[in-house]
Amino acid sequence: MFDEAQYFAPVATRDDGSVVVELAKTHPGFADEVYRKRRNAIAALALGYQPGAPIPHAEYTDEEHRVWALVTKELAVKHGKYAVREFLDAARRLGLPKDRIPQLQEVSDLLQPLTGFRYVPAAGLVPLREFYSVLADGLFHATQYIRHHSVPFYTPEPDVIHEVIGHANTLASPRFAELYRLAGRAARRVETGEALEFVSKVFWFTLEFGVMRESGELKAYGAGILSSYGEIEEFRGMDIRPLDLAAMGTTSYDITKYQEVLFEAASLDHLEDLIGTFWDTCDDDMIARLRSSR
Repeated sequence: MFDEAQYFAPVATRDDGSVVVELAKTHPGFADEVYRKRRNAIAALALGYQPGAPIPHAEYTDEEHRVWALVTKELAVKHGKYAVREFLDAARRLGLPKDRIPQLQEVSDLLQPLTGFRYVPAAGLVPLREFYSVLADGLFHATQYIRHHSVPFYTPEPDVIHEVIGHANTLASPRFAELYRLAGRAARRVETGEALEFVSKVFWFTLEFGVMRESGELKAYGAGILSSYGEIEEFRGMDIRPLDLAAMGTTSYDITKYQEVLFEAASLDHLEDLIGTFWDTCDDDMIARLRSSR
């Protein structure tokens, strides 16, 4: 229900150097002063990060580890029923801890031998072009905080459960990881804001909220679905349409609720042939033609 590149709680640095994450009044942790201080501290870690250095260590509480363990256990059951085989196989190879929140550096160390991907900590909003373009270098911007303990199966913004259970397990697959890289190269190649938005929407409807036919069943491969306790149970009832570049690149979506329109790949080969080729070859002129065809 969110887009990493666009939907973070705003982060501000005050005159005295303190870092504040501005949570909305409707946020589950808004009235929890302890949680808010932890969010501020974790955001400050990311702001202090130097490229190439080890990712700063985030201290998690026992309560936060329990949230991770609970959600991991419940999602694993749902993945067995709804996730594509490529995701399940990649998750087994990655071997994320089930009883505690892994550090982003730890996840990077597990990922790198598999596909070369590494994490970069994000405090808040990452500009669209920066978020997508670094995928070409095998880098993925991610938050380190975890959702509020009062609602373990809900988050109004991407947290470490989404970033790691959703994306890291996907990035552990060489085939999916290559699609992320191709999306990053496309984001670097295009010049106009309209073309960049088109590239990002195709990413949204595939690697975030993509579904695929497998052995006659509709399965999910998008990280947004696979990290959402509720949405993974609902996606088969949505408006399912065939992959269509022009449609995906121009369809609006609401990040605050379950996706009502999803696009189905016939297979992973189909996804690579159509979407991978698009990201590998697209330019502003191609995208302008696709946009004008709608």
